[in-house]
Amino acid sequence: MEQKNGRTVQPQVEYLVDRIKNGDREAFMKIVAAYQQKVFILAYSMVRDREDALDLVQEVFLRLYEKIQSYRAGESFQAWLMQIARNLSIDFLRRNKTRKKSSLDGLNLDRADLAVGREDPDRFQTRELVYRAVQALPEKQRLVFVLHHYDELKYEEIADRLGIALGTVKSLHFKAINKLRKTLSPSLRGDR
Repeated sequence: MEQKNGRTVQPQVEYLVDRIKNGDREAFMKIVAAYQQKVFILAYSMVRDREDALDLVQEVFLRLYEKIQSYRAGESFQAWLMQIARNLSIDFLRRNKTRKKSSLDGLNLDRADLAVGREDPDRFQTRELVYRAVQALPEKQRLVFVLHHYDELKYEEIADRLGIALGTVKSLHFKAINKLRKTLSPSLRGDR
């Protein structure tokens, strides 16, 4: 799937969605390949268990397939899909009040599990360092960071979705960025 600055081009997504609405499984698999890593990151950031997050990824794409007719052309497909992922993750957490505390040491970001193409191992290692640093953030900071940087929501949209003040969103994001800088700067300086 063609990407522009790391983002799937919206007209191509609209074309694939139309094909999926007409039963094209190949188009569906292209959407899955393009978005499953983002869905996994969001799910894992909320449930903090690798196996549960992988199950949620499957559930999200099953729900997408079932509800594809409700997607309206012109809307942000990624925002629509991530809302499905958030809702299913929240439902999962409600069903499982006793949240599992999974250590990051047990998390194996196997590229085969996420169907990521062959990449430079150094680039993958840097991405894993960033991923681990984000997962180590306090829950509210992590959620705001993920919504802003992975889901590309504006501060106002995050405030609305989480039901918190705009100033609180900005403060949580600022704190998350500062913690990530402290955590990552020694590692990333060594990469350069």
